Amino acid sequence: MTKYFNEKVALVTGSSSPRGLGRAIVNRIAEEGSKIVIVDLKQDDVEKAAKEVSSQYNIEALGISCDVTKATDCENLISEVKKKFGRLDFLVNNAGVLKDNLLMRMSESDWDLVLDVNLKGVFLMTKSASKLILKSPTGRIVNISSVSGLTGQPAQANYSSSKAGVIALTKVSAREFAGRGVTVNAICPGYIQTDMTGSLPEEIQKKLQEMVPLKKLATPNDVAGAVKFFLGEDAGYITGTALRVDGGAAIGM
Repeated sequence: MTKYFNEKVALVTGSSSPRGLGRAIVNRIAEEGSKIVIVDLKQDDVEKAAKEVSSQYNIEALGISCDVTKATDCENLISEVKKKFGRLDFLVNNAGVLKDNLLMRMSESDWDLVLDVNLKGVFLMTKSASKLILKSPTGRIVNISSVSGLTGQPAQANYSSSKAGVIALTKVSAREFAGRGVTVNAICPGYIQTDMTGSLPEEIQKKLQEMVPLKKLATPNDVAGAVKFFLGEDAGYITGTALRVDGGAAIGM
């Protein structure tokens, strides 16, 4: 636990799943002593997650359900955070969805869903949270993008487009918020070892690993460590960047 993180308030979207990337991010921040706001779609899930995190790390944790594609939900969320804590120092926009298909077969509804959650959700959460976070002397925003937003991937016209948009939105936000000392950065993970990738046939898992120069997949903690860095004191003069955490998969991009 460090003095810098102690007593600050961090909000992480898409963070109720116990084995997901969002929870790994929550854990890395909570172990430093920050208060945590866990955000996801279902109230039962976020309340359970908040109790677990609070008990494990002995910090205050609040669970609030929110659909990040709805402006009123985002505004109500920030109102609840203000009512409970009176401040917001860190925002991590992690919520995201996948609906992969070849472009010629992709439905309009699958395009809309992915763009709404992955890009519009970052816009709405950033806009709503800015009312509090711009008042913080150490305000930080970290957006979870993807190497797919840098390289483009087959069957991911919607996902790659949304994640490229997140990088652009990160740069715009960084420029607009810099005058208030708030930094905004993006992280671009590559393939991550999750329950989903772990359930793939072994030969497909091996192929994924072979595509990565380091010959292994990232863990959620690898990405969470990068988030913690961007939130911390050492990254105070870094803003508007997109950091790859991909084992070298997108070298040169």
